[in-house]
Amino acid sequence: MKVFGLSREQILRLFESSEITFAVYGLGKMGLPLAAVIADKGGKVIGVDVNRNVVKDINMGLCHVMGEPGLAEMVALNVENGRLTATDNPVKAAEDSDVMIILVPTFLDEMNNPDLSIIRSVSKSISRGLTHDSLVITESTLPPRTTSDVILPILLESGLGIGDFGLSHCPERTMSGRAIHDITGAYVKIVGGIDAKSTETAASIYSRINSKGVIKVSDTTTAEAVKVFEGVYRDVNIALANELAIICQELGIDAVEVFNTANTQPYSHLHMPGCGVGGHCIPVYPYFIIKTVKSPTRLLSLSRQINDSMAEYTVSLVERGLKDAGMEITGSNVLVMGVAYRGDVEETRCSPAIPVIGLLKRKGARVFAYDPLLGNRVEDFNAEFRPLEDISDIDAVIIVSDFKEFRTIDWGKLNLRQKIIVDGRQIVDPEEIQRLGFIFYGIG
Repeated sequence: MKVFGLSREQILRLFESSEITFAVYGLGKMGLPLAAVIADKGGKVIGVDVNRNVVKDINMGLCHVMGEPGLAEMVALNVENGRLTATDNPVKAAEDSDVMIILVPTFLDEMNNPDLSIIRSVSKSISRGLTHDSLVITESTLPPRTTSDVILPILLESGLGIGDFGLSHCPERTMSGRAIHDITGAYVKIVGGIDAKSTETAASIYSRINSKGVIKVSDTTTAEAVKVFEGVYRDVNIALANELAIICQELGIDAVEVFNTANTQPYSHLHMPGCGVGGHCIPVYPYFIIKTVKSPTRLLSLSRQINDSMAEYTVSLVERGLKDAGMEITGSNVLVMGVAYRGDVEETRCSPAIPVIGLLKRKGARVFAYDPLLGNRVEDFNAEFRPLEDISDIDAVIIVSDFKEFRTIDWGKLNLRQKIIVDGRQIVDPEEIQRLGFIFYGIG
């Protein structure tokens, strides 16, 4: 049932009675949870993906996205009741749908320019199947003006005009490991359309999905900027924290103590420092601004440089620790703990562990890695897998990711050749670890 321009009450009634068909383009870590939630709320969902194995698995009720509580059960239930299916035919999905949601990844190329090739491809497929009174929603995080300047012109190639269909940007605000919780009500949903009717229609739809409600903004560009600026704020704040942490190291004081105490003042919101910034969001989104606007982006660019430099700083701490033990980094055995970009997830995109491993190897160290979730897949990142039970030849340990498991380790019982630890995530108690005889260096 076409919903573009209907009242909120009409849309909610149609949604609840499974009379609205949604096509969700992209069935990855963010797209599949969204598709499952929409189906669970009463929508009929056609999931669209180019990976035929993914399509086959979903149609069998299987979930290929790991580490998302409740997702596998939600997928199985909604496939069984007929509200969730999958296809690799994007044009047919558009023809058969009332609402099309784009949630495919946006990458950077080798020069850190935004790569919108997948967005363009999906938009062209939708354009070929677009019908009157359909609504297209972009949830992918996009450089501001992408929806209006890139996607809209492609959709107009359908022969339909503005007002014949709707187009809104409603950015995902979701973290790996908590997707269903985030989609259904952790944060208010941001909605901005190319016109008032697009905004109102999208807002009505998300009011059914998100218990926190909706914030309607002026247009698609404003909505795009909201999401990108959230990531930029965190990147800049982390860069400040990293620089202040290095200063605290020189001053001989505890940065975490300083930050936590400063944050008791309501205008201070210092983040925590660390050995780098990873994931598909924070290290990527600043370039959606840096590379697309003519205005100066000095602070954003400098923040990226500072955060990228933390891998080198982390390795320098390893060198200091080895030197304190009378060793050189060349020929040493170093264990990297945590290859995922953050603890308790399997996501490795832009993980700080990747440049840390690369730098260690270029300096002549032999690099081993342990990750509670990745197991021997750490070898895909040019490190040898090594469980904690077999580290008698290890000279130095670096904690790169904040896995909960690492906080429960009895460090006094680890059988290391040299007791050197570099803590990049404030996991260990510095006083306790030094009491156990470790040479300790930490960030923060």
